[in-house]
Amino acid sequence: MQFELTKEYLSALRQEIDLKNADFVKTQLNELYPADIADIFDKLDLEEAQFVYQILDKEEAAEVLMQMEDDAREKFLTSFSSEEIAKGVIDNLESDDAADLIADLPESVKAEVISFIEDAAQASDIVDLLNYPEDTAGGLMAKELIAVNLNWDVFKCLREMRKQAETVESVYTIYVIDDNKKLLGLLSLKRLLLAPEKAKISDLYNPDYIAVKAKQKDEEVSSIMQKYDLVVLPVVDDLNRLIGRITIDDVMDVMKEEAEKDYQLMSGISENIESSDNIMVISRARLPWLIVALFGGVVGSKVIGLYEPQIKINPEMAFFMPLIAAMGGNVGVQSSALIVQGLANNSLSKGGILPKLLKELSVGLFNGVICSVLLLSYNLIFNDSLALSLTVSIALVSVIIFAAIFGTFVPLVLNKYKVDPALATGPFITTSNDIIGLFIYFMIGRVMYGLL
Repeated sequence: MQFELTKEYLSALRQEIDLKNADFVKTQLNELYPADIADIFDKLDLEEAQFVYQILDKEEAAEVLMQMEDDAREKFLTSFSSEEIAKGVIDNLESDDAADLIADLPESVKAEVISFIEDAAQASDIVDLLNYPEDTAGGLMAKELIAVNLNWDVFKCLREMRKQAETVESVYTIYVIDDNKKLLGLLSLKRLLLAPEKAKISDLYNPDYIAVKAKQKDEEVSSIMQKYDLVVLPVVDDLNRLIGRITIDDVMDVMKEEAEKDYQLMSGISENIESSDNIMVISRARLPWLIVALFGGVVGSKVIGLYEPQIKINPEMAFFMPLIAAMGGNVGVQSSALIVQGLANNSLSKGGILPKLLKELSVGLFNGVICSVLLLSYNLIFNDSLALSLTVSIALVSVIIFAAIFGTFVPLVLNKYKVDPALATGPFITTSNDIIGLFIYFMIGRVMYGLL
């Protein structure tokens, strides 16, 4: 059953925490998942969180820490000594989570924590993982896995798997390797259980598998797992030796982070920030694109100024300036958002930029004609000026077509030159289309009023 953290529940729990009623608190929390307890931790003050942490089982407490918000976890860990982090937290985490937690610690604390890890093999695994960049497959993978040798028989395989399984939280796949630890394929658990004890693994395994190199980007890993519906993915080095595995929960975190990053870029926020960051950090991330929008507004005012005599002669044209600018901005953002989404999940069909521009031209023409006909009908009913009605309608369809093409072209070009295409959406597209849309509007107005 899904847990909902209400004010009443939190208030009652806090009262029992203040009374140091450990039995009651433990009973309440035993019914919850670590993610639910982490939500509670985020609402408690430091002293209350420390009390609750002490009464949890060590493995559950470590899992709760990993589920907490990054800022809250960092603040909470400042109350721990390096030895307490190593023996009370790291020892109860898989290698990938342990490496992630240590990576977030201050530089002066990292080495101390590692020095207090009693299991030399675990410490070695963590140090190895810390050497990989965070945004690579190596930075995502865990060292814990089940691997069996090609030359083993079923009896030995089952015996060795029992030993390995003690360190693995969830067994998704059995990997088959040779004497040099090179990955050869996968072994079906069902086939293993049904096979005779003396049967060789070499006769049972499936040589077809998908793997990634440790240096591959996390976005590539995410794309591969989505495309092939994988819940786990092996990681190999340049010699194809098995060095780790990536599970779907780690990739979900990557997908969430990438979605948040793209959303912020599309909103005109140039850095990855949180609402809890200080004013200077938030302002630094938001101000650049506000300045771009400000500059665009100034340029737009200059465009309007160039056509001031025309507005004086035909002041009714000013009534539709906001409409033209808004429609151009909206269409541009729609087009760029679809392209950015397609680039992010690799759903865009290949074939270069031109076919995509032609398709968007067709879409823009279709949508532009419909919107222009609706606007023309409105103006013919409520406006006596045929010239104005035709000017606004022709300008609208022209602006929509241009905005659709422009909104498609810019992210494709940025992606080609290895620049995040999400930069193309939001303030950039909106501001550009506002300026160009007004220019198109007045140019068409000059032609139409000159002819009629």
